[in-house]
Amino acid sequence: MKHLELHILQSVPVTCLNRDDLGSPKTAFFGGVQRARVSSQSWKRAIREYAHEISPYFEGKRTRLIIEPLVKHLEQLGKSESEALEGAKSIAAEIGKLDADAEKKSGVHRVKTLHYTSDAELKALAKQYVELGDASKAVKKVGIGVLKDAADISLFGRMVANDHSLTIEGAAMFNHPISTHKVDNELDFFAAVDDWQKKGESGAGMTGTLEFNSSVYYRFAAVNLGMLADKEHLAAMTVDERKNVVTAFIQATLEAVPGMTESNSGRKNSMNGYTRPAYVLGLVRDKGHPVQLVNAFEQPVWNASGKGIMPASVSKLKEEEEHLNKTWKLDRHQVARAVIPESNIDEFIAELVQHVE
Repeated sequence: MKHLELHILQSVPVTCLNRDDLGSPKTAFFGGVQRARVSSQSWKRAIREYAHEISPYFEGKRTRLIIEPLVKHLEQLGKSESEALEGAKSIAAEIGKLDADAEKKSGVHRVKTLHYTSDAELKALAKQYVELGDASKAVKKVGIGVLKDAADISLFGRMVANDHSLTIEGAAMFNHPISTHKVDNELDFFAAVDDWQKKGESGAGMTGTLEFNSSVYYRFAAVNLGMLADKEHLAAMTVDERKNVVTAFIQATLEAVPGMTESNSGRKNSMNGYTRPAYVLGLVRDKGHPVQLVNAFEQPVWNASGKGIMPASVSKLKEEEEHLNKTWKLDRHQVARAVIPESNIDEFIAELVQHVE
């Protein structure tokens, strides 16, 4: 398959980008030592939100609240309020299980599971329901189509258990970013002062602890360019439109950071981690499968030279690429190669997206 690969090294200072159920930064063992880790889901959400800001093609939303917008679209198509609600519920029931408890307790109409959709898709479902008079047929009819406003659904995929015609295999692939080196989480003890406390009185208004770490992350993302252009994904788009989608995807993947958006604080006001990658290797191959370079760091990087973790990580990544090309001839099918900082962001993206079909 023709595919795009992004291999990213990014240094992040004192942060808690992605926490577990206890509020601790996520970790994983690799190469026999503990590494800092950020879940792929966390970084993907940041990428989707960033891409939504810079491209009109990323309008997908995950929500259980699909009934209300369906009601609105059905009313706009001439249905009465009661008819619209009945129709919206019947369409929603084809997509997921209705949440009867939520409706009974709070009057909220929703399905029990998140559904990845767009307003244009919901509008199309309402239109088909009015034309066909059957919710099941409407869902299947829309499932066959391709919606140009929600390229993110084609990239990130969705699974709909109730109707497989709506299931879309994601064309993009991600790793769980891990640190190139050993990491132990640390504790930050903090105390807040009570400004109205009488002078001479001891003690803080509040005390607490927060866990954090700092890491050089190896990140990996890939896009199946052939799949992205097929009829189940973005075949309805022109080549230029698909290039715009991939451009936005690359830019968002390189520039988005988890926890730095309005919807996800990630302690951005007290432990800001908004950095840009120091090194990015971008590849396009016309055959084969994406291959990670993570084993460059199976033996953890050490700051033995005193020059920092990043230079050593870049050196090991280059060695791993050279090793794989020499041993497995991965460069045999390579049609494009771009590197940041040898190229700026615009030059980097232009070199890669010219191969989008």
